[in-house]
Amino acid sequence: MLRQYELVERVLSYEPEADEAMLNRAYVYTVQKHGSQKRASGDPYFSHPVEVAGLMTELKLDQETIVTALLHDTVEDTLATTEEIEKLFGADVAKLVDGVTKLSKIEAMGENERAAENLRKFLLAMSEDIRVLLVKLADRLHNMRTLHYIKSGDKRRRIARETMDIYAPLAERVGMYEYMREMQLLAFEQLEPEAYATITGRLAQIRSSEGGQVDAIALSIKQALAEGGLKVEVSGREKHPYSIWKKMAERHVSFEQITDIMAFRVLTDDVDDCYRALGVLHRTWQMIPGRFKDYISTPKSNGYRSLHTALIFENSMRMEVQIRTHEMHHTNEFGLAAHWAYKSQERPDGQVGWLRDLIEIVDASHDADELLEHTKMAIYQDRIFAFTPKGQLFQLPKGSTPVDFAYAVHSDLGSLAVGAKINGRHMPLRTELANGDVVEIIKSKNASPQLSWLGFVVTGKARAAIRRAVRQKEKQEVAAIGRELFDEIAGRLPSKIGKKAIKDAVQRLGLSSEDELMRAIGTAKIDDRQVMEALVPGSASSLPEPENWPKQERAISIKGLTPGVAFQLGECCHPVPGDRIVGIRHPGQGVEVHAIDCLSLASGVDADWLDLSWGERTTGAIGRVRVVLYNRPGTLAEATGIFAGNRANIINLQNTSRDELFGTYDIDLEVSDLAHLTRIVSALRASDAVAQADRI
Repeated sequence: MLRQYELVERVLSYEPEADEAMLNRAYVYTVQKHGSQKRASGDPYFSHPVEVAGLMTELKLDQETIVTALLHDTVEDTLATTEEIEKLFGADVAKLVDGVTKLSKIEAMGENERAAENLRKFLLAMSEDIRVLLVKLADRLHNMRTLHYIKSGDKRRRIARETMDIYAPLAERVGMYEYMREMQLLAFEQLEPEAYATITGRLAQIRSSEGGQVDAIALSIKQALAEGGLKVEVSGREKHPYSIWKKMAERHVSFEQITDIMAFRVLTDDVDDCYRALGVLHRTWQMIPGRFKDYISTPKSNGYRSLHTALIFENSMRMEVQIRTHEMHHTNEFGLAAHWAYKSQERPDGQVGWLRDLIEIVDASHDADELLEHTKMAIYQDRIFAFTPKGQLFQLPKGSTPVDFAYAVHSDLGSLAVGAKINGRHMPLRTELANGDVVEIIKSKNASPQLSWLGFVVTGKARAAIRRAVRQKEKQEVAAIGRELFDEIAGRLPSKIGKKAIKDAVQRLGLSSEDELMRAIGTAKIDDRQVMEALVPGSASSLPEPENWPKQERAISIKGLTPGVAFQLGECCHPVPGDRIVGIRHPGQGVEVHAIDCLSLASGVDADWLDLSWGERTTGAIGRVRVVLYNRPGTLAEATGIFAGNRANIINLQNTSRDELFGTYDIDLEVSDLAHLTRIVSALRASDAVAQADRI
């Protein structure tokens, strides 16, 4: 553990004007506050914040960040308060400490809820000051280094999984590859102990049996480049054990089939020498097609810059070579922390965009599972490059579609997309984009995100935005349905209902607003009796209980027809009592009854039109609904249970489409009237088994 004077000397070595007194106060404060607290290892607890501060000095971060690292656990684990820290160390430090502090009150939540809530607070704090992320990553790295002291295997695996899913990807996104690799290795050891032991053991065998082969190859590369007139540094290493395991899992191959276990790094003085070195290596050894990547001309979103190539060395041995300048190497290893300019508040290029996307995802996500799913998508996927017609470059995950691209350009563009041109050709929105594609989004002001898009989009931002839009649309539709049902319920009351009666009803039902009342009616959370009783107390006492409702009849009568004239309800629109209807009479045929807004009537029909209305007998009509169910066991049974609970007979059920995510069904139901059908649609939309429900 760093001693007090050692930590201060480290900071002063790169920031001579640092406030030495504040650094000393912070060190003493954390020691006093944590007092006799112990870590699982048996060490004093304050050794942890001191080591985190030491990691921050290795990155040469400013004094406020060092002080934050020293204090980051005091508010959660001691009697210290944010107000006290602000008084002693200033508002900026207090704000940073609050951003890094773990939430102590979320232990009662489920695992996903706990992780999501932690992540939500973390991302929001990080959006205000990226130093929150840097301290948090160092905090997690040190905790991972001491994870083996925790006795509970389940707790170790939970922490390792959270590290692998959230913190290692975040380290990668800000270019802190040293942190990312060490986190992954330590988490891999806990999550896949057998695979970890096997791979590290095999690497040790290779190291001992092949002696200094890595050094020998590195020397060969250096000599070849020297003969080409280049002065460079060359180093070699075996691939990261987790990287090897991931490649084995993705390619379904054994360790022996992994041919590029060794990787070499070439460091040059300037960018021109990088490309000259690449030319020398490609002339000296055969390159492997498809493995060359130029991250100098098109850097990654985290600022990573380097040339990557793969070569075939002697005896058909494959090796990966990375070529970069010394400056690029320093930035690549420590990313955002390597060039963060706090005093001038200059933010590195590329940092703001992906962070803004993460904050949008936080705002759009509906629950813990969605937040974790969308965030993982946003921070940890291989990338491709695509361009707008004006040449603006966007980095996207592999497998992205024009919809993902549209949301990457702007959320509004994604919501208005109706089509796309890829390299000048009209292509479906589900088309997978390739590197270098030029994408033009065709939009319409009347368009809206479609639920079916969730079947092919891959970015967290797109998925979160689509789900939010679909929920908002359903909320509006439910409110409109609720308003119609409310009007029908109010019409049965003995007197006209005014605004005051509605306001009083909202209060009696314990709701917050009239809109919430309409949504509650639309989603069948409250029934007719409750609404009537809330509007006019005592008015529902004369209504029959649901279980005593009379049985449905099957007869339907139509007013406006000559007695004895045959009629048929239109198969195209399936009108039910309550719809406005019109009759179409063709010569020598009966009368077809259509809803007034039937699409088949929109272009005009060469026949006599009859003004019709429903008669007294209006039961037993057939209504058709389209239901999109989540593709998981029990959802169809839950939907049919809703029909039974609403006393609707299923006349016909047809599965029209099915994929990995959803199943779509067209269902004909025997209903009494429009209100009956509307209640069923509302109940379907309120079900967790149903993704979408609409009357056809």
